[in-house]
Amino acid sequence: MNKIAIVGCGNVGVTYAYSLITTGANIDELVLIDINKEKAEAEALDLCHAINFAPRNIKIYAGDYSDLDNASIVCVCAGKNRQIQQSRDELLFDNFEIIKDIVYKINKTKFNGIYLIASNPLDAMTYAVKRLSNLPENRVIGSGTTLDSNRLNYLISKKLNVNPKDIHGYVIGEHGQSAFVSWDDILIGCNKINDFLSNEEMLQIEQEVRDSATQIIKGKGYTNFGVASCLLQITNAIVNNTNEILTVSVYDSSYDICYSKPCIVNREGANKNIDIDLTEQDYLQLNKTFNKLKNTKNLIFKN
Repeated sequence: MNKIAIVGCGNVGVTYAYSLITTGANIDELVLIDINKEKAEAEALDLCHAINFAPRNIKIYAGDYSDLDNASIVCVCAGKNRQIQQSRDELLFDNFEIIKDIVYKINKTKFNGIYLIASNPLDAMTYAVKRLSNLPENRVIGSGTTLDSNRLNYLISKKLNVNPKDIHGYVIGEHGQSAFVSWDDILIGCNKINDFLSNEEMLQIEQEVRDSATQIIKGKGYTNFGVASCLLQITNAIVNNTNEILTVSVYDSSYDICYSKPCIVNREGANKNIDIDLTEQDYLQLNKTFNKLKNTKNLIFKN
């Protein structure tokens, strides 16, 4: 039985829940948990009313942490929303206190599944869950740059008029402003990206990827559809054991941080890293990301 628990019934959590139901994800039970129990109950009831139109029947209800004992995945979407004038990093201390309380409560249960983190700042919150939960590193996964990579492939497909499924590109590092594109590894079908785009076009697309969230927040106040779709993609890779390659945020013991890199995702979690060829410039950018994430980690844990 695949049981999914969502902690945090805001825009992302509820959109993710709706996606699980309407796409016929391979789950049997969905439990919603929120500090506002009345909201969780209302969202669960509303989702139940969509079951008749869904591909499969799923048990949906509002619950509490005692319902997590046998959960396959706990998806943490709780935290304050990023405002237009804020960076993700400015949510650090407020959201860390929220995450710390959530993990403390889950540690009291028998939960032994996989954490999927969507709270911002993403890599720092993924690291916090890994450190506070003491679960193996493969079973704490942040949505990472899965969304950034999908934004990248969408922008390239729009530029070249090519189906995005035939574009294989990755955004590496932080889910934030220090993220970068590994351009030398991008393939359009079987051809290198350099055959299609100039350096100037690549730089423009890379900046658009970084600015996408700000543009959306400016227009409607939050992002939800893109990240919820990525959470669905990661969930499907886990529950269907598909061995899909995704740029998720995972723990790296060499640097004692979490950051995004291509990983094979299956029922064991982020089971294996995929090595890619980075240029000298890529390594310089990655080191900047490492230094930033180390500093952020040290702020919350005061190492």
